[in-house]
Amino acid sequence: MTTPDPRPAGTSGSDTHRTASSLSGPPTGATGPTTGATTGPTGPATGATGPTTVTGPTTVTGPTTVTGPVKRPGRAIGRTLALALLIFLTVVLVLFVMFNTQTVDISLVFTDVQAPLVVALLLAAVLGGLVVGLAETVMTVRRRRNR
Repeated sequence: MTTPDPRPAGTSGSDTHRTASSLSGPPTGATGPTTGATTGPTGPATGATGPTTVTGPTTVTGPTTVTGPVKRPGRAIGRTLALALLIFLTVVLVLFVMFNTQTVDISLVFTDVQAPLVVALLLAAVLGGLVVGLAETVMTVRRRRNR
């Protein structure tokens, strides 16, 4: 599939005819609409040979602007930092578990239990987090009532 050169006669350039793959978008260097009549099949036909010619006037206006997907370097940096932090915390947690394997006595209100130190520390951290979450919920409810 070929098209006539949209440039005025006597203008130099190596792109005198475009192929069918380049006809999907506007002509090279064009940002405006392209008008014209198409002769021949509208798409590649099975067993068809020979070029399909686009005839008619072609309107080309404005400078060449190529726009693609907008790259945001902040997102890539943020993802990289999040991945690095995740790997670091995973390594620290594995080391924490490896170095705290000795068994300790845990005194509960009604009984005593023996468990690995890492279990006792993680249980204390989880219970502390639950207490902080409960306190935050109570404070939020109080603020809403006072409004």
